[in-house]
Amino acid sequence: MTVTTRIIASIFGLAILALPALAQDQLLDTSRHDSGLPIEIEADSMEVEQAAQRATFRGAVDVKQGDLTLRADTLIVHYNDGSDGDNSINLIEVEGNVFFATPNETAQGDEGVYDVNAAVIQLIGNVVLTNADAVLRGEQATMSLETGQSVVTGTGERVKMIFETSSEDGQ
Repeated sequence: MTVTTRIIASIFGLAILALPALAQDQLLDTSRHDSGLPIEIEADSMEVEQAAQRATFRGAVDVKQGDLTLRADTLIVHYNDGSDGDNSINLIEVEGNVFFATPNETAQGDEGVYDVNAAVIQLIGNVVLTNADAVLRGEQATMSLETGQSVVTGTGERVKMIFETSSEDGQ
């Protein structure tokens, strides 16, 4: 299996496998997601830089696995070259018009970073998290996959959360 094939097969395998931990107390619920499903990636172009240990997908990047969707202008994967037996992914970056969706929630932002080694996902810039009951807006959302802690911060503006409530007669 070539490094390119391993990258394509692994890009969101690791990220999506880690996401069920996010559901424990966090902002997106992927607990019913089957991480064994095939991962489909479409982009206008893909460039692999072996020396830099980086693969870049550009142009209307669309990643799907079952009912999970990730869209961005650019997706950059940083990986180990495998020379020491470790061909794992270290860091995944998404840039421009970042959109992640499960069947019941969405997350949007200007860019995102998944630090595999630190087990931390960050969504940065104009962050909007939505589900059926609430909308949460901030400048940055940081989620620790190890601790289950989520932090949303604002820069210059306050964090804003809107909860939907039902009327007294149940409507």
